[in-house]
Amino acid sequence: MTDVDLQNQTWDQRYRNSEQVPAAVPVLADNLHLLPPAGCALDLACGLGGNALLLARHGLEVWAWDSSSVALAKLDQFARAQNLRVHTEVRDVVARPPEPARFDIIVVSRFLERTLAPALVAALKPGGLLYYQTFTAIKAHEGGPTNPAYLLGDNELLTLFADLRLRLYREENRLGDLRRGQRNMALLIAERI
Repeated sequence: MTDVDLQNQTWDQRYRNSEQVPAAVPVLADNLHLLPPAGCALDLACGLGGNALLLARHGLEVWAWDSSSVALAKLDQFARAQNLRVHTEVRDVVARPPEPARFDIIVVSRFLERTLAPALVAALKPGGLLYYQTFTAIKAHEGGPTNPAYLLGDNELLTLFADLRLRLYREENRLGDLRRGQRNMALLIAERI
């Protein structure tokens, strides 16, 4: 059994025990006004699909990709219960990244594979938006992954997506009142020109 298979089994078990429809991440939920009225959206490494469901409610045609068949089966159930259409696909996004110029919107949350950055930029149509939110190495409090491979360096999203036009960036780290704000995360919205 490969490391990827073991990792997929771990995620499958985690999702198997989840029955609650997840909320969309703040970078998306707080910035719906930037979405187009129609178009194609991808929730990459979607897990249980909180972002995908919100995108579908907004009227977009939505694809949701994840390596966990368990998560996608639950997402299918959640979508049916809400009368929403989401195209789910079990997909190793590292081995099979999105095709060029396919999506108007791409959302990535709580997932980091740095080598995918160029493919994500290329997968956006001109004028398309990337919504990205994931964990940072600088932490205001405990939580999230501990493996440095899954943690962003200071302002790293700005470097990874320098070819896109920045529309929003937020990385609060340890500034100010640590009980408030979006801590332990970096949030980015950027546009392909």
